[in-house]
Amino acid sequence: MKDKQQNDIKEWLAATGQAEGFDICAVTAADLPAIIGAGLDNYLQAGHHGDMGWMAETRNRRTTPTAMWDAARTAVIFGCNYGPDHDPMDNLTATSSANISVYARGRDYHDVLKGRLKQLAGRLAARTGWQVKIFVDTAPLMEKPLAAQAGLGWQGKHTNLVSRSYGSWLFLGTILTDGLLPHDLAASDSCGSCTACLDICPTDAFPAPYKLDARRCISYLTIEFAGIIPLNFRTAMGNRVFGCDDCLAVCPWNKFAESSHDLKLTAAKGRAMPPLLDMLSLDEESFKSLFSASPVKRTGYIRFMRNCLIAAGNAGDDKLIPVVKSYLLHYDPRLRASAVWALSCYLDGDALAPLHPAEERDIDVQAEWKAALNLAD
Repeated sequence: MKDKQQNDIKEWLAATGQAEGFDICAVTAADLPAIIGAGLDNYLQAGHHGDMGWMAETRNRRTTPTAMWDAARTAVIFGCNYGPDHDPMDNLTATSSANISVYARGRDYHDVLKGRLKQLAGRLAARTGWQVKIFVDTAPLMEKPLAAQAGLGWQGKHTNLVSRSYGSWLFLGTILTDGLLPHDLAASDSCGSCTACLDICPTDAFPAPYKLDARRCISYLTIEFAGIIPLNFRTAMGNRVFGCDDCLAVCPWNKFAESSHDLKLTAAKGRAMPPLLDMLSLDEESFKSLFSASPVKRTGYIRFMRNCLIAAGNAGDDKLIPVVKSYLLHYDPRLRASAVWALSCYLDGDALAPLHPAEERDIDVQAEWKAALNLAD
């Protein structure tokens, strides 16, 4: 295909993408340098992926797009601004509210972006006859390195993409195709000497700049991790019940960002900063109903309630005590254990002792009771 035709298609993609709701578009090769795969190997070998075993299982396909689809020649990366209309750090002071990450307050971005990409990819295939595949964070495609290679931004010291125009607030979607298009220039790292994102992390999840230990990350702990929240991270979680925005929110490049006007991605009613009392009063069906079109549904009822119980312990709000007590006999030991800890933040051993169920047999829950009641081994 001649250069002019290729450029015409590229310009058409950018314009059509904008009409579909994307804010930015860039093109790069459907290939990543070996250093990206080496970095992934170091991450996995260090165990920094925690319980996300699927990262290791898909390692070979994850290193470069052509390992997943050998016909791929071009990656078209689209960015969608989801910038908040407030400083997310202000949410941390509302201790009796459930702090849900900015990205998860609207409709599930996977569904929103995938719908738009399907339209774009279908029209691209019809126009060119090329094969196309779409991706929105649901396959072993390393979208952040691809986006940086395409010039949409660079991976900051917090490992997330940073854009000169949109700060830390970009959703990414990708079309891979077997057709060829002119490439954009890669973005240069513009973090400089700034360490704001590293310094703000409440759990010290960054062992070094550009390195994340997910096992210490509140986003991982509240979304991916299935067990009882480790004791050393509970107080640091504060009121965060799904994700964490701290390292994104403090990035100085956000001063150039604008709040999103995309109604599908802005906060839905009841999902911005809902009262913890309301969240802890949800049963499984009402949870599914409230979060049916939200990314929060992914973590499931049990993990979400576990997180809300930890937040209740941190809230310092006596009105939460009765609803927390109701979880002491819950069928899931993770919630019983979390409720014990939360109540221990309000009640001393003498007040807690009468609440201790004699029939408790779960080892982890027993350990929580022992700690709460200051019992010796």
